[in-house]
Amino acid sequence: MKWYEVKEQAAGAKRLMLLWYIYKIAGKKPVKFIVFFVTLFAFLGAPNIRRCSQKYLKIAVKNGSIINAFRHFLNYSYSLVDKIEMFTDNFGFKNIYFEDENVRKVFYNDLLEKKGIYFLCSHLGNVDAMRTFFRSGETVDDTKVNLFLEENQCKIFKDFMNRISLDNPITVYPVENVDVTTSIELKQKLDKGEILFIAGDRVSAHNKSAVFVKDFLGHKVLFPVGAFKFALVLDVPIYFIACTAEKNGKYCIYLKKFESDAKRKEKLEILKNEYVEFLENLTKKYPLQFYHFYDFFYDKIDL
Repeated sequence: MKWYEVKEQAAGAKRLMLLWYIYKIAGKKPVKFIVFFVTLFAFLGAPNIRRCSQKYLKIAVKNGSIINAFRHFLNYSYSLVDKIEMFTDNFGFKNIYFEDENVRKVFYNDLLEKKGIYFLCSHLGNVDAMRTFFRSGETVDDTKVNLFLEENQCKIFKDFMNRISLDNPITVYPVENVDVTTSIELKQKLDKGEILFIAGDRVSAHNKSAVFVKDFLGHKVLFPVGAFKFALVLDVPIYFIACTAEKNGKYCIYLKKFESDAKRKEKLEILKNEYVEFLENLTKKYPLQFYHFYDFFYDKIDL
């Protein structure tokens, strides 16, 4: 099962709005209590997705038990609750911090100099924590954010988030509609100091052959080559990024700036290798925050 074949397991638009009203009245804890049971019913009613979680966990933590798979589901559901706080500006800047202070300083400098930044993100953790950062006024108040997304991916939840957001400073580009005009437009934006997020860990549903294969946790995985070629074409600072939930209710921002003086073809290979290494290391550290509920591995894995 591919990721674009997975049916969205959202609670439904009306139920999501009900959760939002409960959150506004009673806060986060009652919402998480309700979400626990919503997740339980979704978990029981989604055997194919559950099996994919178990296959992944059998590799990542050597334990593909039902209990571990449910913890995997629940972590994802709780990350969606965190998104509600982030998109309504209720998740304070004090709740995020950078894992590496030296990288943070380099990152701040690139932002202040308006160099334009290309973020290669992933489906590990919750990169929306960066929304809190960019809306905090900590560096540049007018930093404009652009994002590539599949138009129909998690449509119910995305519509809900757009509805409750105080405003939406993010420009979203559907990946299925990208063309030369889009590339030129984004190049102009980044040259003015804007930033772009694009996931490097999920192949395109509309260009399934544009991939490369890498070893990941000891198995073969397909990655979208377009995200990496595009990074080099734009010729702006490239960062790998992941934002992980910590036990204290905060999020840790992992950043790594990609730097290489190699020629274009060699540089592309180095970029791919370093991104996969970055993602693999964090997946080992946060296996229950790697949110791929489909057959992620290219080679056949038996449960």
